[in-house]
Amino acid sequence: MLSIKVQKINEDALIPKYAHKHDAGMDLYSIREYILKPRHRILVRTGLKLQVPRGYEMQIRPKSGLALKNGVTVLNTPGTVDSDYRGEIGVILINHSNKSYRVEKNQKIAQAVFNKIEIARLTEANKVNRTKRNEGGFGSTGLK
Repeated sequence: MLSIKVQKINEDALIPKYAHKHDAGMDLYSIREYILKPRHRILVRTGLKLQVPRGYEMQIRPKSGLALKNGVTVLNTPGTVDSDYRGEIGVILINHSNKSYRVEKNQKIAQAVFNKIEIARLTEANKVNRTKRNEGGFGSTGLK
């Protein structure tokens, strides 16, 4: 099990937790109320700092219910919190709907997933190997 240190920098902050035993993500909570206007984005504060271990990242991902029911999602998704970041964890929410959305204090706003990171070493080459797919992408297989 991965051990993460968490610091409350606001007395209203809630420590992230898993809603169910086998969940991949733990819930992140807002420390205050916000009004998110249609087609606008805001940075929602969590009141927390985390010490992500070297070799890992914390990804900030949307809550599916918030997206489906209200059109509100995480703008930079997944957002990455690197292991050397020590600032407050913030979540960029965007309202894709045509009506204002009220983010309430202590409301679940996103989820955090921790992933092991593999450091890559890139080697410049004159060309890369061809494959059957080769350069096909962006819908090249069709929809049916």
